[in-house]
Amino acid sequence: MSRSSASMLLDPAALGEVGRSDASLRRFLHGLPGVDQVGADARAAALSTRSVKTTAKAFAIDLAISMIDLTTLEGADTPGKVRSLCAKALRPDPHDPSVPRTAAVCVYNDLVGLAKAALGDSGVKVAAVAAAFPSGRASLAVKLADTRDAVLQGADEIDMVIDRGAFLSGRYLEIFEEIAAVKQVCHEDGATAHLKVILETGELQTYDNVRRASWLAMLAGADFIKTSTGKISPAATLPVTLVMLEACRDWHDITGELIGMKPAGGIRTTKDAMKYLVLVNETVGTEWLTPDLFRLGASSLLNDLLLQRQKMATGRYSGPDYVTVD
Repeated sequence: MSRSSASMLLDPAALGEVGRSDASLRRFLHGLPGVDQVGADARAAALSTRSVKTTAKAFAIDLAISMIDLTTLEGADTPGKVRSLCAKALRPDPHDPSVPRTAAVCVYNDLVGLAKAALGDSGVKVAAVAAAFPSGRASLAVKLADTRDAVLQGADEIDMVIDRGAFLSGRYLEIFEEIAAVKQVCHEDGATAHLKVILETGELQTYDNVRRASWLAMLAGADFIKTSTGKISPAATLPVTLVMLEACRDWHDITGELIGMKPAGGIRTTKDAMKYLVLVNETVGTEWLTPDLFRLGASSLLNDLLLQRQKMATGRYSGPDYVTVD
């Protein structure tokens, strides 16, 4: 969608009326211009060929490290594993204190308190998955209780996932109201948790649906929109990220509000990370090149970034035992 076509959809004052009924949401979301799939694929492919070298690459590696949400979301997670992950977030390379800290550590609810204690006042955020992650299928009461538990333990960020069955069935108002209710819990009793809304784009079938889901989440109060849980394939892709970034850009053009974006899952190499940073720069601009507005959900990426960083500093690659295995 071009900036001009987005701006012609409605004026900022009208946005508050969109979520009042299923009919108004359907009319708005299905009135969005369709995504040119061939064009989106070609644009993402063209930008992925841009090279980032020398000084710019060194800057981009550190920037990418500072944007990572280190994540462990396994049934076998232990307190020791979470403490180790927090230590890595604080000091990604024990041999080099100049390496920046990561943006956040993401865990299940029951480990939020432990992560908060380990990270202290470092500035590294604690994110908790909530609202029936990763399926998004539970009653609203259960989703709110799940979120409230994480917020009460001190989570700085809540990563909720939408019910894709509800979305694909066209129950837009149900999703809107759930996101809005979860957002309200994020601010109960003086809490200030940021809300990241996961679309699980691998199950949304079309780029048009990705655009609609992005707008639905922002209309309902998302602070960030996020591609994936990491549990479904495909997870993040460059074309899907492009569509979501365009939605963030158009939202800003209309409202003046900055909404963050997070691709998650399948981003494993420094080369991958550079492609996403170029995509951000060329689509929404340098204002989004900050951990406050762009994150990378890719824990395995950190090790490759550290190896590439060390290669640039010394001129040689270290062995795989240079970095820890999470």
